[in-house]
Amino acid sequence: EVHLVESGGGLVQPGGSLRLSCAASGFAFEQQPMMWVRQAPGKGLYWVSTIYVGGATTNADSVKGRFTISRDDAKNTVYLQLNSLKIEDTAMYYCARGSAFPPIYRGQGTQVTVSS
Repeated sequence: EVHLVESGGGLVQPGGSLRLSCAASGFAFEQQPMMWVRQAPGKGLYWVSTIYVGGATTNADSVKGRFTISRDDAKNTVYLQLNSLKIEDTAMYYCARGSAFPPIYRGQGTQVTVSS
């Protein structure tokens, strides 16, 4: 059974940083691309970043230069470093297995709130 558990969200001021983590189990993590998606209140699901097997990454234009996705295959964990946070980054952040959008498997999410 695919199991994804996100952590690291919180309340941060504009310009601040957070590091999200996602612990994965139930599948061959090192053989799968992984992604982060987010959903703001009242909005649809939005793709943020993807990391492929081998470490290549792609990012949504709105987060380029600010967010960095990474993975540690030894720990079955994917990360999302969020820098220079903006109010519009406020959302529930989910990690998901695979590279197709919308994802089939995602975790329960971790809330990121950017507010002064």
